[in-house]
Amino acid sequence: MSEKNLPIMDYEGSRWREEFWRGREYEDAVERIAVSALLPPRGARLVEVGAGFGRLADLYRGYEQVILLDYARSMLKDARERLGHDARFIFVAADLYNLPLAENALDTALTIRVLHHVANIPNAFAEVARVVRPRGTYLTDFANKRHLKALVKYHLGRRNAVNPYSLEPYEFVKLNFDYHPSYISKELNAVGFEIREERAVSTFRIGGVKRVVPTSLLVSMDGTLQQVTAPLKIAPSIFFKTESVKHGDARVNENLWRCVKCHAEKIALNGTTMQCNACGVEFFQNEGIWELKAN
Repeated sequence: MSEKNLPIMDYEGSRWREEFWRGREYEDAVERIAVSALLPPRGARLVEVGAGFGRLADLYRGYEQVILLDYARSMLKDARERLGHDARFIFVAADLYNLPLAENALDTALTIRVLHHVANIPNAFAEVARVVRPRGTYLTDFANKRHLKALVKYHLGRRNAVNPYSLEPYEFVKLNFDYHPSYISKELNAVGFEIREERAVSTFRIGGVKRVVPTSLLVSMDGTLQQVTAPLKIAPSIFFKTESVKHGDARVNENLWRCVKCHAEKIALNGTTMQCNACGVEFFQNEGIWELKAN
């Protein structure tokens, strides 16, 4: 399947920050604990793919340049209104399957709360692997197909229970996927990423528990258990910190951009205009957001 034909979850126009995250203080806090523990503290360049409104942007203080990339322009507009005063941030509307970034352009890449919407994991991982330098870091999470609740339902023989041991992705709603940890590990290895560390996150993501136990206590317990319970792989969300083991110079590529039309790295910047010197196509920055989609 070509990148042009891959379906994409588009949150354009959604009120994600106001609506989805209301009442999810626990999930936000425990994900921050995991990212803070796994993220290399400093570097030249970092990209968060699927950055949305920049929920985690404050965790990237140690990076000289931070690219917040999302398919939905409205989400990036929200991020820019909140973060645009900081010159380190670059806001980019683009496609995960065709990143407008040069080969080896980054020290670190993240996809947080993204993979559960990705229809073609091999293509997505290959693209991330292309832009992360040798010995650079890719930090990601995924919705775990074999979490504890799924295991219990399966072994109790519940009707419509999904087999949590099968490796194929499970699409429970259109463009919403659960993944087996071994499947994600295999696909990461296939493109040259090796897992260095992992975390089990949101163990207490249970409505009844969240209603009766104080959020601060749940967050404290989750943070304490993330590393200890990671080998069990039964939490709803699994975080992997990986390292690129591809061959080559470990320095960050001086070039940042790549043309999404012809894939050349011969890019000329002139204020709010970006032109590919190879094919001549122009891209523009609109209200502080680079519009870098191929179509």
